Amino acid sequence: MRWKKTLQLVDVHCEGEIGKVITAGVLNIPGKTMLDKMNHINQVDDSLRRFVCLEPRGCLQMSVNLLLPPTTKEADAAFIILQADRAHPMSGSNAICVTTALLELGILPMTEPQTTVVLETPAGLVTAVAKCQDGRCLEVSLDMPPSFASAMDLEVETQDFGRIKADIAFGGCWYALMDVDQLNLTIEPHNARKLAEAGVRLREQISHQITLNHPEQPALNQLAYVMFRQQVDDRTWQTCTTLAPGRCDRSPCGTGSSAHLAALAARGLVEVGDCLTSRSIIGGEFTVYLRGRTELAGQTAVLPRVSGRGFVYGFSQLGVDPNDPLAAGHILSDTWGEGATV
Repeated sequence: MRWKKTLQLVDVHCEGEIGKVITAGVLNIPGKTMLDKMNHINQVDDSLRRFVCLEPRGCLQMSVNLLLPPTTKEADAAFIILQADRAHPMSGSNAICVTTALLELGILPMTEPQTTVVLETPAGLVTAVAKCQDGRCLEVSLDMPPSFASAMDLEVETQDFGRIKADIAFGGCWYALMDVDQLNLTIEPHNARKLAEAGVRLREQISHQITLNHPEQPALNQLAYVMFRQQVDDRTWQTCTTLAPGRCDRSPCGTGSSAHLAALAARGLVEVGDCLTSRSIIGGEFTVYLRGRTELAGQTAVLPRVSGRGFVYGFSQLGVDPNDPLAAGHILSDTWGEGATV
């Protein structure tokens, strides 16, 4: 066996959503900021993402987090999220996975009963506070990036469902949030395929009808996901974030929960100090707390805190055989959906 490159990964999941972490084998990515580095992956050299996320080494139902040296002295560590379609700026479940790996593997020192880690992401700094006991992270709370709603009850034309309404909000990346009953569906495991396919189609259709402008980071201008929602009670929402090319987030989704909190705040349904529960399609839960408000270049925003659990379940090593004809990865429509391309 002769490998020309080797990557070390730790296998982690957050409430069922896989968020592996590359801990060794990648020295750095070109760019002055984490956003520059993410854009380099998406616009210049996508080979690393393809290698770890596509088959035969990866699969559709996971993310891979790339640890990098921080570009600012305020951060303890930095990471970029690699997914099936592209690199993404921020994810609550992945930040929980990264924090858990950093502390439980001793990459950063763990202090019991509580350890604070400042993470640098392309969406900005995220403060993670981990409850620690006997060498484990029992829970990780994330002070998420400032989140805000840019459009409420926006009417959009869709090919499959006619004219429907969506809230457009930012929670670390951009979301279209919509009540799932508009599709005559419910958020349940047996509807996962229907929800995933609908969400991907709706994201594409909505993207052509809106223009997104982040008040401080204009490069963050793409609609990332569609999140479906249904209210369970006054303080509990079941949600389902759909990801390209066609799957459902297994976790309650930290950035989506932050965007949803911003939309609820814009409606006057939550106030500072309120705490909500966000429940995933498989029943996992995040606690979502409105810790304050702020402004971004005149844009009113909320400050969410999202809490959840991560679990280390394995370790892996990936290598590149110079004679491997599938080193760039491959996909098939039986798993990845019709129309998905490498």
